[in-house]
Amino acid sequence: MGTEPEGWIMAKAQRDHAPDLPEDSVLSLEEYLAMQRAIGEETRYRVLSELLAEGELSATELAETLEIPSNRLHYHLDKLESVGLIANRKRKERGADGLYSYYAATALGEAIMTHGISELLAEERELLERYG
Repeated sequence: MGTEPEGWIMAKAQRDHAPDLPEDSVLSLEEYLAMQRAIGEETRYRVLSELLAEGELSATELAETLEIPSNRLHYHLDKLESVGLIANRKRKERGADGLYSYYAATALGEAIMTHGISELLAEERELLERYG
């Protein structure tokens, strides 16, 4: 029992009890977990990062920038949109026939990147600088 690293007991206690959602939570636990699963895939992570960096982009612009085939990109866009991390806005282009889709990160998409993954990466960098 005396061989556990310092902080192990606290980490175990935190792991044994998942945080409760606020009573007036906008989303269910299942919806939050679905967002985490969606962003846990590298292509979707890259898509959301690009939309946060550049703002609204068309599927064509995303495919070219990220060097992803269009059919594969649309699969990932659909996944991100279905969990509410991006929004699809269709608009008519001047002098063109039909509607064109433009994608943008939602507030939830920005939050999951800013207060989720980015914080984890920053903490890892800090630990590596301190102990690496």
